[in-house]
Amino acid sequence: MDRDSLPRVPDTHGDVVDEKLFSDLYIRTSWVDAQVALDQIDKGKARGNRTAIYLRSVFQSHLEQLGSSVQKHAGKVLFVAILVLSTFCVGLKSAQIHSKVHQLWIQEGGRLESELAYTQKTIGEDESSTHQLLIQTAHDPNASVLHPQALQSHLEVLMKATAVKVHMYDTEWGLRDMCNSPTTPSFEGHYYIEQILKHLIPCSIITPLDCFWEGSQLLGPETPVYIPGLNQRLMWSTLNPSEVMQFMKQQMSDQKISFDFDTVEQYMKRAAISSGYMEKPCLNPLHPSCPDTAPNKNSPTPPDVGAILSGGCYGYAAKYMHWPEQLIVGGAQRNRSGHLRKAKALQTVVQLMTEKEMYDQWQENYKVHHIGWTQQKAAEVLNAWQRNFSREVEQLLRKQSRIATNYDIYVFSSASLDDILAKFSHPSAVSIVIGVAATVIYAFCTLLRWRDPVRGQSSVGVAGVLLMCFSTAAGLGLCALLGIVFNAASTQVVPFLALGLGVDHIFMLTAAYAESNRKEQTKLILKKVGPSILFSACSTAGSFFAAVFIPVPALKVFCLQAAIVMCFNLAAALLVFPAMISLDLRRRTAGRADIFCCCFPVWKEQPRSPSLTMNNNNIRGSRHVKNCNNMRSSGQLQQQQQQQQQQPAQNPLLEPRAVGGVASSLPSFSLANFAFKYYTPFLMRSWVKFLAVMGFLCALIFSLYEATALQDGLDIIDLVPKHSNEHKFLDAQSRLFGFYSMYAVTQGNFEYPTQQQLLCDYHEAFVRVPHVIKNDNGGLPDFWLILFRDWLTNLQRILDDAVADRTLTTEGWHPNASSDAILAYKLIVQTGHVDNPVDKNLVVTNRLVSSEGIINPKAFYNYLSAWATNDVFAYGASQGKLYPEPRQYYHAPTEYDLKIPKSLPLVYAQMPFYLHGLTDTSEIKTLIGHIRDLSVKYEGYGLPNYPSGIPFIFWEQYMTLRSSLALILVCALLAALVLVSLLLLSVWAAVLVIITVLASLVQIFGAMTLLGIKLSAIPAVILILGVGMMLCFNVHISLGFMTSVGNRQRRIHLAMQLSLGPLVHGMLTSGMAVFMLSTSPFEFVIRHFCWLLLVVLCVGAGNSLVVFPILLSMLGPEAELVPLEHPDRISTPSPVPMRSSKRSNKSFIVNGSRGSSRNSGSNNCHKAHHYHKDININDPSLTTITEEPQSWKSSNSSIQMPNDWSAPPTPTHHHNHLNNHYMNNINYQHREREREREREWERERDPTHPSSSSSSNCSYAGPPPSYHKLSQPSLGSYPPPELQSIVVQPEVTVETTHSDSNTTKVTATANIKVELVTPGRAVRSYNFTS
Repeated sequence: MDRDSLPRVPDTHGDVVDEKLFSDLYIRTSWVDAQVALDQIDKGKARGNRTAIYLRSVFQSHLEQLGSSVQKHAGKVLFVAILVLSTFCVGLKSAQIHSKVHQLWIQEGGRLESELAYTQKTIGEDESSTHQLLIQTAHDPNASVLHPQALQSHLEVLMKATAVKVHMYDTEWGLRDMCNSPTTPSFEGHYYIEQILKHLIPCSIITPLDCFWEGSQLLGPETPVYIPGLNQRLMWSTLNPSEVMQFMKQQMSDQKISFDFDTVEQYMKRAAISSGYMEKPCLNPLHPSCPDTAPNKNSPTPPDVGAILSGGCYGYAAKYMHWPEQLIVGGAQRNRSGHLRKAKALQTVVQLMTEKEMYDQWQENYKVHHIGWTQQKAAEVLNAWQRNFSREVEQLLRKQSRIATNYDIYVFSSASLDDILAKFSHPSAVSIVIGVAATVIYAFCTLLRWRDPVRGQSSVGVAGVLLMCFSTAAGLGLCALLGIVFNAASTQVVPFLALGLGVDHIFMLTAAYAESNRKEQTKLILKKVGPSILFSACSTAGSFFAAVFIPVPALKVFCLQAAIVMCFNLAAALLVFPAMISLDLRRRTAGRADIFCCCFPVWKEQPRSPSLTMNNNNIRGSRHVKNCNNMRSSGQLQQQQQQQQQQPAQNPLLEPRAVGGVASSLPSFSLANFAFKYYTPFLMRSWVKFLAVMGFLCALIFSLYEATALQDGLDIIDLVPKHSNEHKFLDAQSRLFGFYSMYAVTQGNFEYPTQQQLLCDYHEAFVRVPHVIKNDNGGLPDFWLILFRDWLTNLQRILDDAVADRTLTTEGWHPNASSDAILAYKLIVQTGHVDNPVDKNLVVTNRLVSSEGIINPKAFYNYLSAWATNDVFAYGASQGKLYPEPRQYYHAPTEYDLKIPKSLPLVYAQMPFYLHGLTDTSEIKTLIGHIRDLSVKYEGYGLPNYPSGIPFIFWEQYMTLRSSLALILVCALLAALVLVSLLLLSVWAAVLVIITVLASLVQIFGAMTLLGIKLSAIPAVILILGVGMMLCFNVHISLGFMTSVGNRQRRIHLAMQLSLGPLVHGMLTSGMAVFMLSTSPFEFVIRHFCWLLLVVLCVGAGNSLVVFPILLSMLGPEAELVPLEHPDRISTPSPVPMRSSKRSNKSFIVNGSRGSSRNSGSNNCHKAHHYHKDININDPSLTTITEEPQSWKSSNSSIQMPNDWSAPPTPTHHHNHLNNHYMNNINYQHREREREREREWERERDPTHPSSSSSSNCSYAGPPPSYHKLSQPSLGSYPPPELQSIVVQPEVTVETTHSDSNTTKVTATANIKVELVTPGRAVRSYNFTS
């Protein structure tokens, strides 16, 4: 019969066909073997994106070679991997953790970093002050604390707390050793007077108690000061400084002891030190120690605390110690005249030295000579004392039930905050262990097969999860070795991120591993799944690497660490885990159980029947029968097969297998099965699509609306445990005070002597800045230049009076001239020139301060040396921190040397300001904006300056956070767009992926607003993480969609069948790992990490598993490979043509059915031949033979047309793949050729060999035709196709004839091509023999 006249298979009508007729090679060609897809394009059987398929074939080729090498050397690979990963894990010992919050977000190379670097370089420290704060509130939120009992409780707590000591380095340290206190002047002679002053000058404590006499009890000193001739020992509670000074002056005058009391009097006068606390009201007027000079002594009426505190309080030096009301009283309510009527809180601030100041203070003291005094030790002493202060307050409140019953007292210090931040910056070992354990249990349970222990994957899955943990630790170890610092974001997020995404790779590999029993399977696993893992991991890591260029440390460090860990996990998934699979294959081949394989015996499985299906592939003709004249009928054969199937398994623990054989090879529930049979058909229904798209659009619009209300901020209160004392303090402080200190810093490269007016204008401009605390007159406190000018103005007035009194002349002074007049004379004769420093003629022509208030510019730095040394109280109170420090010049009236040393030009000076009412981030941002605008304005005038302080360190990030986040997201998305476009070679697919990711980001922004999470550096990190995770999800689905064959809906079915299982497993394991963060005691970790990461997972899961498939089904790109003959599968690929080297004595096997060729006698006529266990049951089979060499010719043909089924129907709930035996046929032909050579050799040597003398009426029969009736799956509401396809397995009969010369001659070959479609249910079988 002419071959062209044979019935052919027409193109299938309709969009949906039965996938059970097709294996992955036919319907996912470029995913399984891109080289076959290329061959289809080259032969004109298909069209498609040749470049993308070629690149994928290159990747598959390399991955296949990698898998083959790994399988050959599995043990070596695993051993080397353990060594390498262990080496990198050791690097974790050198990890550095930044525990200070501002280190998370100070922009590298930005304005704030350069400012802090300048401060550190000039004055040697970043911080300008250290405070120990204490807030007292009433239990009743509506009660007021403006009454004597509240202040007395405040005093009692403070006295106990400030008396604490800390014993370190064999030395005892107290508050007096580390507090900020005014500097006392130095005197010549009579050293004991200078010591008396040093002991009497107390620490600076900002407290509301300074309005009352009781405030003196905080000042000490610890031991009363003894003054010769004075009958009482002096303490501030009994000290009247003016009276004591007059007494000492009179006593020393009587004893004719000379001492410069004028200098001391001027010192006290300039600081407004007068009667101390002796004239202030008493909280308890009836107290016996209340001084007689108190205005309310013995008064039966309690003092009006509100009226006294109105306007603030003054310390013992009234000029320099004014404590603003907003600083010491919180939650104030006023009457019409502005006086305090009610207040909710009182605040005390103990001013301490910075660590550098304390180091400098004690560096030359004998007290520290034996310990090697360093700045680090100074910091440790400060922190230890602050912790003791807090501990003492807590113990006092437990003991004093009277105070604790009525009031809440909260203590806060920078040391406490640092401890808390350091604590949550370290990863929680318990959370990590619980997260890993939960993931391991989940992997164990999902991969366990109770009914088929040999094919179970629980052990290798658990090993994969532990491998991902190991590789994550190794990646972080490499980060530590590279010097990449860790912070709260990286330690809390990166381990769980890496575990979740890494386990996703493991589940993809185990899903591919479960498909067959092939021995050499590792290379096929990597060939199939490797590109998908490689592409998704590269896209995610690439987006992280792109975000590294953003200069915000928290974002940069997180992205860099995440990218490195992703690379480690990718390497572990593609190199190490395949080695584990290869070792597990040995266990499976040996027939041992998955669990405790060494403890249980070998499991012997029942041989499978011909209709038995393994996984998703159809095994046709797994048993063939030798046909003889007395061959059994097909009905008897079916009966025998059914009887064999009903036999129980030899393993007593195995349940009897079903006839269909499905339960024997697959778990009872498969996500891939669920996705194909239920989930995707449901998703593809029109009404489901409509509801999903409308819901998605509504959620997107609502999220956009909510995102506009998203606020910036990371409240410090969120960083501490919710029920801790620090949390309560921060809550009260932010609600009732909102107090911060700041400094306006002026830099070098500025001529201070000639630009004094510009400095004054700059200081005055802060009057118009909101939230800056003003003085009693509505102006600003004086800064260093004003105090310097006032001192010189006073000396100029004294000089003018002395000249008028003729106690001073141009040539010098008379003995009756005052000390200040002599100092003024020495100052006015300074020229400012080093070569000619003194000119006495300037007494007449020169002025220390001009009438415009400008200090003489020429001698400015000479005057500065004298002011800093001789007016030390004003210099210290100015908090100017001038650098370089002015040179010292101690004035002595008896010293006739007129030369005053000249200080170096200033490169650093600061102006202090107090801020209040800053309760939320928006107010602080507004303040920062005002001050930054002011700074830029005066920068333009030629004054280099910048602001400094806690608001700028903590909240400056929000000025550029949104722009930085937008930039980093744009970089990540652009990188993802480029990478996905390159890997999929489809720009449209990449655009759809990016659109879905953008929509997910918008939804996450809306969810943040609903959850009350404000935007800061930490949520910014989570958002970048979300981009990486959603890219990983969508790339998996896109790759499955692009590499499938068929229309869009069919390809969505196939893509979801591949992707749903690994993605769901990865999402669930990530969710379990993230949920472990909810055990943290920090509200910060729960809110900003746990909740936000769960939001990212939920949004990513919803959009990736619901919206994105629908989007692809409507707008998805064309498939990489489009067959031209069939719309939903490729044409059957042709095998490599093979023929024997001789025409005679050889048989050509068309369809591989393994039979015994050596013993073909009649006694073996009815023997059934089984597949060998080494033959790949997953190999594609050859159903059509085409285009064979023309030297093979057909001589005759016979056609049989039975109308019955000769093979049992295949179960309808698994795929039947046509290409099961493709490679098997080739391997089988090779083995048959070798056996034919052996038989020929035997016949030539022994003519009586049975193979040459067997009866000629016996023939070898190939497998009978198999007919597989199409069973239409439930795919939505699509009607079944009109035609039914029948797969014909051709039967080839090879006849052997025996001649008189005892020679065997092969007289038949086959060249057959059969393609058949029959309408209706009649089945026709065409059997060609030649």
